[in-house]
Amino acid sequence: MAGKSRRKRKEQTEYFFDYSLLFIVLFLLGFGLVMIYSASSYTAFQDYDGDSGHFMKRQLLAIIMGLVMMIVVANIDYHFWQRFYALGYVVSVVSILMVLTPLGIESHKARRWFRIPGTNLQVQPAEIAKLCMILFLAVMVCKLGKNIRSMKGFMLMVAIPLPIAIMIWQITDNLSSALIVMAISVLMVFVASPDYKKFVIMGLAGLAAAAGVVFIAVQTNGEGSFRFGRIVAWLNPESQAQDTGFQTLQGLYAIGSGGIWGKGLGQSMQKLKFLPESQNDMIFSIICEELGLFGAIAVILMFIMLIWRMMIIANNASDLFGAMLVVGVIGHIAVQAILNIAVVTNTIPNTGISLPFISYGGSSVMFLLIEIGLVLSVARRIQLREM
Repeated sequence: MAGKSRRKRKEQTEYFFDYSLLFIVLFLLGFGLVMIYSASSYTAFQDYDGDSGHFMKRQLLAIIMGLVMMIVVANIDYHFWQRFYALGYVVSVVSILMVLTPLGIESHKARRWFRIPGTNLQVQPAEIAKLCMILFLAVMVCKLGKNIRSMKGFMLMVAIPLPIAIMIWQITDNLSSALIVMAISVLMVFVASPDYKKFVIMGLAGLAAAAGVVFIAVQTNGEGSFRFGRIVAWLNPESQAQDTGFQTLQGLYAIGSGGIWGKGLGQSMQKLKFLPESQNDMIFSIICEELGLFGAIAVILMFIMLIWRMMIIANNASDLFGAMLVVGVIGHIAVQAILNIAVVTNTIPNTGISLPFISYGGSSVMFLLIEIGLVLSVARRIQLREM
């Protein structure tokens, strides 16, 4: 008994902090600032009275604000947010409807932002919705428990984010963000439910629906919908070289001209107003052009490492709620990164979506950092016992 008592006194409880995850995030943010400056300096110099660092400085401000919020969220017990899951759903709806008010901001023929009253800050409600849906769905998984394995529970989890996704699609005209919201839901249910037959059926149905849409777009030659036009341009970008396929072709030219090692940092030709949105949706093309295949693979490996670290945290989380929060963040970052790279390489039709932590976009990087704060909060509650 005395020996056991001594062993218990020697036992120490420590809490885990994932410095590797933090380093990867900071690296991606720093790399993103460098690439934003490289991709946008020429355009910014011409459009903003010689201020070549315009976009980089705005992104840096958003990153600083995001890091502050990340630190605050990381130091709050993640269970604190559990009570606000219903409020988060309401906030998602209200924020999307805000774009229809006088505070809504139109850009590139779409109203996807609104201005916070009394400030010059612009917020994209789709980013708010992604974060709120992760929280809401994590709580729902815990509430449903084993019932999530039933068809009713499965359909409920898929139906919950559907109104938000439809609102994002129809009101803000942002189909890619709507798909990401649904993908987050499907991934969280996939992890929580061991029955994979439903997902196989859903996947096959999704492929059949996608094939049907492509067939209709080809038959109508892209007429009747600009998204049909994008599908036609995806299949044959040369046929739409001066219209819908222009951005895709310029992005492919950038990727092809970079070769294995690239032209060198700052040496891109496509950023000289040949490639639209070079600092935003198409920044991966500039990475490929300036840093080559080597740089592109390095960026992809960094995202793989980021997801791997979060998977370790989810696997060792102290409870189901924490694990589901991390799974939701994994789904958001992984799907968004995959879609962006797929669009840039013309693997899927063109759709406006940014590369996490790297593309220019204040709302995106701030809410991503809040999500990383949640992940770090979950990680800090993992107990490490040493003898």
